[in-house]
Amino acid sequence: MDAHARCPRRDHLLSDRLGTILGLFEATKFNEDLGDESGGPASIGGVTLSQNVDSPAEVDEVIADAVRAGATVVKPPQYASFGGYHGHFADPNGAIWEVAHNPGWSVQDDGTVRLV
Repeated sequence: MDAHARCPRRDHLLSDRLGTILGLFEATKFNEDLGDESGGPASIGGVTLSQNVDSPAEVDEVIADAVRAGATVVKPPQYASFGGYHGHFADPNGAIWEVAHNPGWSVQDDGTVRLV
C-alpha cells in the first residue's frame, strides 16, 4: 500500500497491515487538530488511541459514555477535514482517545479495519 497516496496532506502516515491500522501523525499538526495552535511543543504524551465506529451517531454515543465514566472532552465531536466525523476525550489517567467514523475505512465483522 502507498500510504501517502491515501494521505495527500503529508502530515501523517497510515499503514494497513494485518487488519490493524498504525497512524503516525506530526505532533504539532495533531495539536492544531485538537484546537491548540500555540505552535509549542506537543501536548500529547506520544500515544493516542483511536476507536473507529460505524456512524457519526456512534461517535457521539461512545464519547457520551466515556464522559459518564469520568473522561473529559478534549475536542467535541465534529465533522473533520478527512471527510469523517470525530472527537477526542482524555480518560482519567490523561490518555487522549479519538473516536472516529471514517467513511474511507471499513470495519469488518471480526473487527479487522481496512483502508477502502
